[in-house]
Amino acid sequence: MIDVRTAAYGAFLLRVSLGVLALAHGLTKVFVFTIPGTVGYFESIGYPGFLAYLVILGEVGGGLALIAGVWTRAIALALVPILVGATLQHLPNGWGFSSPNGGWEYPAFWTVALLVQVLLGSGAFALRVPGLTDRFGSAEPQRTY
Repeated sequence: MIDVRTAAYGAFLLRVSLGVLALAHGLTKVFVFTIPGTVGYFESIGYPGFLAYLVILGEVGGGLALIAGVWTRAIALALVPILVGATLQHLPNGWGFSSPNGGWEYPAFWTVALLVQVLLGSGAFALRVPGLTDRFGSAEPQRTY
């Protein structure tokens, strides 16, 4: 049974956690690996270089949007293909973070967590944008279960 008194706070914690993770990964690609380095890496693993720009934009912009609670469902869903790609890239490394080059369990779990966020919606403390919020699912009506 879902406790309606606390469910919105759980969705909020998940949303902000996912947003911080996405933002951190995007900024790492910009400031640590550098944009040209990230493009080169994508090309070295067989992805087109332009996808690096889309991933950086998705992670930085999507992370900020999730933290704010803007278009939460759409943003979480839009981030899923990025994490599926990361999971596929890590698949040959095996299970577990301790595997050389990192295992596939982390991006796979992150993918599932994003899908859970899609189902939950924004939760508490989401930024409400008049005229846009309802169309993109940020302001869900209060429900009883």
